Amino acid sequence: MKKEFIRTEKAPLPLGPYSQAVSINGTVYISAQVPIDPKTGNLVNGGIMEQTHQVLKNVSNILEAAGMSLSDVVKVNMFLKDMDNFGKMNEVYKEYFEEGKYPARAIIPVKELPLGAELGIECIAIAEKS
Repeated sequence: MKKEFIRTEKAPLPLGPYSQAVSINGTVYISAQVPIDPKTGNLVNGGIMEQTHQVLKNVSNILEAAGMSLSDVVKVNMFLKDMDNFGKMNEVYKEYFEEGKYPARAIIPVKELPLGAELGIECIAIAEKS
């Protein structure tokens, strides 16, 4: 069993004592990501749609660093600050996954997120064996 700690400059660096992701035995566990632009280190401007795009780009870049893609994601936990944003968030979310092959998902309402973000996303990806 080999554990690998994933780190990429194409996603925000951790805000605390955690890894962007950890890979073990073909499974990647991605820490919750918030909509930080990795180039500036700041929260992206805009509302829930812009923030959803940024978080999913960050997740995608972490997966790429682990040799995977969004198509390998099997479980997503989303932390949403305002459930009224559910529909708009879904509009963006479905652009990143193949229709009919969406990962399992949970939406968890939260009071607040780091830096005042509107959402956070953590996920688990598993490499398919040929």
